[in-house]
Amino acid sequence: MSYLLPHLHSGWHVDQAILSEQERLVVIRFGRDHDEECMKQDEVLYKVAEKVSNFAVIYLVDIDEVPDFNKMYELYDRTTIMFFYRNKHMMVDLGTGNNNKINWALEDKQELIDIIETVYRGARKGKGLVISPKDYSTRHRY
Repeated sequence: MSYLLPHLHSGWHVDQAILSEQERLVVIRFGRDHDEECMKQDEVLYKVAEKVSNFAVIYLVDIDEVPDFNKMYELYDRTTIMFFYRNKHMMVDLGTGNNNKINWALEDKQELIDIIETVYRGARKGKGLVISPKDYSTRHRY
């Protein structure tokens, strides 16, 4: 499904996407387009893209094609979702300890919509860190 969502093919394009959007949240999925986990995430992103289009725009970036941000954002996971609002990186407390990004594939459409909406509402209020509507600290049950 990655071919149905807009791709950013250079560091300049990523910067422009983040800089140019003043009213909506910018959601960027960093990963490898051919990776199975990324494909699952892209499918969910595609399904929610129209539902969140009033307050968020979704882009995809292949970290092999655009390695500019790999070190800066520590993009070492198979799939990573990051949020930006008015040129500011938005952090989300998911209960995992890493507030900078979501580094696993979210397969529930409604969960992803809820997170995007929560980040957008917090961003509109000027918050840099928002609390996720669901706690993912017990995501892995051992």
